[in-house]
Amino acid sequence: MDFSVNNAALAKGWKRFSVMHRERKVASIREDGTCTIYYPSFMPYSLWLEKVENSDLDTRLNNLNNFYYWCSSRVLTRDRQYAKEILNSIGAKQAVTDRDRAMIAISYHALSLTDVYWVRSDREDVRFSDLSLYRHSLSGAFSDVSLRGRALTAQNAELVTPSDVAGDVGTQGVAPKAWIRDGDSFCLLKDGDERDVKAELLASKIARCFKVESVLYEPARFEGVDVSKSRIITSEEHSLVPMEAVDVYCANHDLDRDIFVLKKDAYSYHMMNLIDYLVGNTDRHWGNWGFFVDNRTNRLRKLHPLMDFNKAFLSYDTLEGARCQTNAKKQSQLDAAIEAVRQVGLNQIEEIQESWFSEPGWREMFFRRLSAVRKAAETL
Repeated sequence: MDFSVNNAALAKGWKRFSVMHRERKVASIREDGTCTIYYPSFMPYSLWLEKVENSDLDTRLNNLNNFYYWCSSRVLTRDRQYAKEILNSIGAKQAVTDRDRAMIAISYHALSLTDVYWVRSDREDVRFSDLSLYRHSLSGAFSDVSLRGRALTAQNAELVTPSDVAGDVGTQGVAPKAWIRDGDSFCLLKDGDERDVKAELLASKIARCFKVESVLYEPARFEGVDVSKSRIITSEEHSLVPMEAVDVYCANHDLDRDIFVLKKDAYSYHMMNLIDYLVGNTDRHWGNWGFFVDNRTNRLRKLHPLMDFNKAFLSYDTLEGARCQTNAKKQSQLDAAIEAVRQVGLNQIEEIQESWFSEPGWREMFFRRLSAVRKAAETL
């Protein structure tokens, strides 16, 4: 794998990096923390840089820390299964600090299949069209590492390019997963264990019985093992902005995050809480939901389709469910679901069949919860 261009620059000590949005230079930051912002409206939602006045040391340090943190967020977390094996396969050390992780990201230009941002050093003459993962990535040679934790063979190592690596290294989450090319598009294969795969497939089937946009997870096999398969929902035209980034944006612009979300897309927000309650999803953290953004304008549009259900049917032994994770209120999932029904309705469009449930406990609790929210809908 040839990471020589960026690694060579880094080995000499960096002078300036540019934050790019497709072919547009959005901002540049220098090694002393001074920066220039060329297009404020195209800045990443989770990256905050400030113009330095009078050589202010605190501002320069904040700029560097913010830049390192943003880059590091584009590298898989250490709790990702097979993270060690993945990083070893690209010759990266087990980074601890944000700066270490940032330099791993920069070694493959901080590319991601989530959006169209990337990083270029001042020593490079390269364009987004040369690097875009949507056009050039995913030979499939890296899937064994990402899904099974296997070391690359000498033959496979020769096949893997930085763009192949970037798709998987930049994808967040704990469960083993790998992007594969499927015709003209891409699919995400996700493993974990038999329970998680079964839960994701069933929750996805249930979600599609309601009037809400959701990612379709379908059964698939990888080397004889059951996995879930879903199609990519991003492109060069629209990206994802996770709630973590929106939270940073709201904090930096003195906005109330919860009010901001409701103004943008109250319907999808309430339906998310309703579905998560019904299927017992306990993993709706701020990296598992967020907005679509129009890459032509970098403006947020609406909440992206519901996804990531491999931790459904947990905390499923009580009617109240777990604590709702999507707002600042101390609220149970049941309370959030009842509030959702009162605000937007139940919006069920197809019947859920008892035969879909192979686990009797899941079946019993699901229909108890569905009955509870139906009663709330009938009191409207």
